Amino acid sequence: MKKLSVVFALLLSFMLVLSACGTSSTNDKKNDNQSASKGNQDLLAKIKADGKILIGTEGTYAPFTFHDKSGKLTGFDVEVATEVAKRLGVTPEFKETQWDAMFAGLDAKRFDMIANEVGIRPDRQKKYDFSDPYITSSAVLIVRKDNNKVKKFEDLKGLKSAQSMTSNYADIARKYGANIVSVPGFNESIDLLGANRVDATVNDKISFLDYKKQKPDAPVKIASTSADASQSGMMFRKDNKTLVDAVNKALKDMIADGTYKKISEKWFGEDVLK
Repeated sequence: MKKLSVVFALLLSFMLVLSACGTSSTNDKKNDNQSASKGNQDLLAKIKADGKILIGTEGTYAPFTFHDKSGKLTGFDVEVATEVAKRLGVTPEFKETQWDAMFAGLDAKRFDMIANEVGIRPDRQKKYDFSDPYITSSAVLIVRKDNNKVKKFEDLKGLKSAQSMTSNYADIARKYGANIVSVPGFNESIDLLGANRVDATVNDKISFLDYKKQKPDAPVKIASTSADASQSGMMFRKDNKTLVDAVNKALKDMIADGTYKKISEKWFGEDVLK
């Protein structure tokens, strides 16, 4: 009996050790998850702690993001993003970069979000999160004023089209068989077109109308307008839901109280949300 008691005691001790190990393992996993969560600190909390939000933008894409005559960064996207930051209770800090380097900058955490009329597309949504749409616009086919041969998108086949390589508009030009000539942005595409170095550019209707308002004598025109409207949103790295939700709330509040419409009409003369 004494031997059995000893054996029983040993078994009981062994079971208690296993139980403790199991609890320890569970606690370790819980602690690991908490550490991982802390290591991937909530971006909105960090932004509020820092008192600023870093915003990637081009700074050369009128009327969305550009420098005025005094050198100040301004534009529709700049004003909307500034108002969003205000409603988050932080200061906006804009980081300017070329369009084709902008996504890499977001990946590298140089920015917390991008505000630059970024089209919401399925391929981008696989890698990034977007805010609710805050711009709706159409693609237009732009040619020189004296060009009467290119009248529709199908006429692009085999022609040179100046495009930002990763933009929605470059995809449209490729779809219709154009030979893409890479440019940093809208202004450069218009410059090449005016210099007769390309045949066309597919670009944003709102940008073109603003350009013509600023330069009514520019020798370019709209040859055709796409029937499909595209929507744009502010773009974020994945897994930052609290920040995306906060930005969406700010946008909804801006729309509800008329602030968005006021900014939109200032730059475009109409509400570009619809």
